[in-house]
Amino acid sequence: MEVVLGVSGGIAAYKAAHLLRLMTEAGHGVTVVPTANALRFVGAPTWEALSGRPVAVDTFEGVDEVRHVRLGRRADLVVVAPATADLIARTAAGLAPDLLGNVLLTATCPVVLSPAMHTEMWHHPATRANVELLRSRGVHVVEPAVGRLTGADSGPGRLPEPAEIWQAALGAVPGEDPALVPLRGRTVVITAGGTREPLDPVRFLGNRSSGKQGVALAEAALTAGARVRFIAGTMSVPVPTGAETIHVESTQELLEAVLAQAADADALIMAAAVADFRPAEVAATKIKKTEDGGAPVLSLERTPDVLRTAVEIRDAGYPMAPVIVGFAAETGDAQATALQHGQAKLRRKGCDLLVLNDVGGGRVFGQDTTEVTVLSADGAEPAVTAGTKAEAARAVLAALARVLVRRDAPEGPGR
Repeated sequence: MEVVLGVSGGIAAYKAAHLLRLMTEAGHGVTVVPTANALRFVGAPTWEALSGRPVAVDTFEGVDEVRHVRLGRRADLVVVAPATADLIARTAAGLAPDLLGNVLLTATCPVVLSPAMHTEMWHHPATRANVELLRSRGVHVVEPAVGRLTGADSGPGRLPEPAEIWQAALGAVPGEDPALVPLRGRTVVITAGGTREPLDPVRFLGNRSSGKQGVALAEAALTAGARVRFIAGTMSVPVPTGAETIHVESTQELLEAVLAQAADADALIMAAAVADFRPAEVAATKIKKTEDGGAPVLSLERTPDVLRTAVEIRDAGYPMAPVIVGFAAETGDAQATALQHGQAKLRRKGCDLLVLNDVGGGRVFGQDTTEVTVLSADGAEPAVTAGTKAEAARAVLAALARVLVRRDAPEGPGR
């Protein structure tokens, strides 16, 4: 996609550098068009280094190419961040005193303005009228955030975080899923399928996991522009095309793969159905039936807790994905409901999100439809999604994206 990033003269121009990075890392071509005042906050070398393109400033540059018209015409998306009160007023009036003004007059693609200004300016009747006029013409004007402004001021008028602006911008483009925008350019590790714990050379303890939900997660993440490392246990469906796949069998192999693959990742999603127990001893040869008709007695031991281990490594400050999502296949019993068991597991494991599957009565495993409840460590209300596994995957990834956006949000002046 060809994007024009307009930057007007406000202190929040520094945030546009991060926004530019999100655009280029998602694979889009970006031409930065700053106003003269914007260059007093962030210089042209910064924009050129991050975009890999010359900065477009002067209306009289490239006259032979009719540049002041060509930039707007060829763009698939125009985003202005920050958009000052002055720029909003000039755009509403149809004025074009500089190259950015010309781009906004000639663009036929979606145009998104992200305002940033002091609260009094945002609330001024002239600004409100200009915003409503632009919206009536089809321009997407993002609501400013509420928070710290320049100096000691605080209130509505803060520029939203870059990931939120980019999410809103892509939401204006047909075919994009704005809820998953923060996943673009991220590295996500996804485990899927079941583990097998050997009993002898031909037998094992396993489970009924098909891997379908993990594949749906990987496909949705890939579509959203993420880099996916897919750790596959035993599965009954093909691994996702486009992901880097690592095959494992036992829980110990899964643990080792997670520690290696998630050390430099942005997020870890533990969708695999991990065995809780394994034989305490593995026979070197096939266990034979005895003549007296008796059956062997198996002694079991606990397997490594992969999810809890990953959380402990992260919390200790060692290399590990900063955001960790667990899965829990639960059934209700005499002590608690499946939801209560899931909430207790979320607290016990210490992960950021826990996706609860109520598998009572043989539901979920191997089926194409499911119902999941996404539980959050930050106290958000449980979110229930019922439908296809693709729909469940989107709900999980949207919750993950929200956590990533919150973690990225820096402190400091934001206007």
